[in-house]
Amino acid sequence: MASVGGLTLASRVAGFVRDVVTAALLGAGPVADAFFVAFRLPNHFRALFAEGAFNAAFVPLFSKRHVEEGAAAAKQFAEQVLAVLLAVQLLLLVVFELAMPAFIHVFAPGFVDDPVRFDLAVLFTRITFPYLLLISIVSLLGGILNSLGRFSAAAAAPILLNLCLIAALLWLSPHVATPGHALAWGVLAAGVAQFALLAWAARRAGMALRLPLPRLTPGIRRFLKVLGPAALGAGVVQISLFVDTLIASLLPAGSVSFLYYADRINQLPLGVIGVAVGTVLLPELSRRLKSGDDEGASFQQNRAIELSLTLTLPAAAAFLVAAGPILSALFQRGAFTAADSAASAAALTAYAIGLPAFVIVKSLLPGFYAREDTGTPVRIAIAAVAVNIALKLALIGPFAHVGIALGTSAAAWVNAGLLGWTLHRRGLFRPDERLKRRLPRLLLAVAGMAAALVGAEILLSPLFDGTAAERGLALAALVGIGAAVFGGLALALGAVRPSDLRGLRRARG
Repeated sequence: MASVGGLTLASRVAGFVRDVVTAALLGAGPVADAFFVAFRLPNHFRALFAEGAFNAAFVPLFSKRHVEEGAAAAKQFAEQVLAVLLAVQLLLLVVFELAMPAFIHVFAPGFVDDPVRFDLAVLFTRITFPYLLLISIVSLLGGILNSLGRFSAAAAAPILLNLCLIAALLWLSPHVATPGHALAWGVLAAGVAQFALLAWAARRAGMALRLPLPRLTPGIRRFLKVLGPAALGAGVVQISLFVDTLIASLLPAGSVSFLYYADRINQLPLGVIGVAVGTVLLPELSRRLKSGDDEGASFQQNRAIELSLTLTLPAAAAFLVAAGPILSALFQRGAFTAADSAASAAALTAYAIGLPAFVIVKSLLPGFYAREDTGTPVRIAIAAVAVNIALKLALIGPFAHVGIALGTSAAAWVNAGLLGWTLHRRGLFRPDERLKRRLPRLLLAVAGMAAALVGAEILLSPLFDGTAAERGLALAALVGIGAAVFGGLALALGAVRPSDLRGLRRARG
């Protein structure tokens, strides 16, 4: 687990460096908009056909074969899945490569009246789209390796994506028309590199797969039957993200980029907290539910929410009161101007409103999944997506790209609220006394931290108006002040106990 955690941390550091270099060389103009659309399109389909949905269907079936019938039978099943997966992906690739201009009309209709953005989006997406085929095979190989207890290669694969994009920006950009062209080729190179790494790791694990003819065997039919609900759930989320891109393309040039940079910052605490909740508390929730320990399960559900809010609310408050300094210190250099920084900061503020809701959802979903109820979360997600789309369409008029971020945040709260209400109505979750006692104290600690950040931001404003190095130093000071104030107030008010921190360290170890 330690090696996987280290690789995950390395990936996040490399991703941050990638975003800083991207902002400096690419900025937030038409070329950036075109690349982010091209990068997002294969990622939509990756999330739909690969990774989460794919692994949810493949890993249990592969593991069952491996345990009950042996490695040879499991390998044969994986080869059958590979054959079907590759056939579907090749067909999808050919169709999209030929029909890319028509699809960009649908995916980013606002680009149609802007020949520069439209032509670049078509070109970049044609370059990046084969990444979907490669990353789908990577997901298959990663599922095999994870089932065998070999986690390192799959955990290291995202690092290669970030390194390839950084290398493309630094070394390929001078030799092609724009940094956007370099990034598009970098995405394709990353797919090849990730595939090579996972194929090598699978061969070392004795799982070098052959490619038979695709056939609808009983095992494949079972796999597709399990994949359907998982893909449906992923599809609901992807529809929402698809609409984000579609609506943002209708706004002035740079809007897609502003949302991208803001979301990248917003995703930092989400990623860290998701790992903490998933690895420390939620597996325990599932075990207790399966053993019939309902009281223990309720305790763990409350602790998951408590931990999520303890880690998330300070980040959300910081983004609300200091989004401008954060964006300017991290990205404002080179092609990324002060105006780009301000526009992205406005979006980050809107995203921050929904940040606690996103992690609450992560804490509530296992309450359904551990009881083998996958249908209810999908129905709730559909309702949240409907709210999301309606609010985006209503808010882009007065708020432009910020309205898209506000719609996302509001929908996250709808999702969290409906999940919590449903569990409560079924008698499956109730806030316990510890959560009800600590939450008001946590909010007081966060409020005190926010006030301290406002004061510190005023004192540090000369540095934030200075050079990139001065802005970086000022942000480091701001983070240190916020952490110290929140930590001190949380301990003083009893929102967090030292024993909680010691227990979390033991669980992680």
